[in-house]
Amino acid sequence: MPTIKGVLFDLDGTLLDTAPDLGDALNFLLARENLPTLSDDEIRPVASHGAKGLLDLGFGKGLAEDYFEMLRQDFLDRYSTNLCHRTGPFSGIDTLIEELESSGIPWGIVTNKPAWLTDPLMSNFAQFANAGCVISGDTLPVRKPDPTPLLHAAELINVAAEHCLYIGDAQRDIEAGNRAGMTTMVATYGYLAESDQPERWQADVSVAHPDEIALWLTELQQIEDSVTSQWPTKAY
Repeated sequence: MPTIKGVLFDLDGTLLDTAPDLGDALNFLLARENLPTLSDDEIRPVASHGAKGLLDLGFGKGLAEDYFEMLRQDFLDRYSTNLCHRTGPFSGIDTLIEELESSGIPWGIVTNKPAWLTDPLMSNFAQFANAGCVISGDTLPVRKPDPTPLLHAAELINVAAEHCLYIGDAQRDIEAGNRAGMTTMVATYGYLAESDQPERWQADVSVAHPDEIALWLTELQQIEDSVTSQWPTKAY
């Protein structure tokens, strides 16, 4: 396992629990259209799939294009005005960020969320002010699973890709990280559906809680220190 000198995070379902506010926007539309609303538990597994995934969940697939586009725009409008009513960091994330910063490990965010939603959302969380980069879905011409946004993020935090850890909760996150040559970690505490098979995504590591991320980094450092201490010192 390469030495980890920088950490990059996906946003929705990895760093922030945004599902409640995304779900509220969906339920607003469902109620308006006189359709049954959905519970948080029904919405969470789909929350990282964006407006299309959520609308498909609530309204079904195969909608007329004009109707779907109207719903999509209304969903985004509603969500953009209620970005942070019930959204917050996952338990343990604040402590993890503090530990990274106290250890001098640069970190950043790579998300497919568009910047016009990402930027105002991030402004609500002072604890993330020291992020070395925030790459949104429209920062570059391509987005995950293309590895380019991750490679760009590595350049911005000044860490070689092979020394970066990328953490995400979706298959596209792990695919992008693997293609970028990074160590990849799947956050199974995020928005995984029952049909997802993260064990097949070829991530290097899997964690069920953010607390495990800091523990894994600590254990990795201890292993590296142990290996280094076993090398004989050259005498000149």
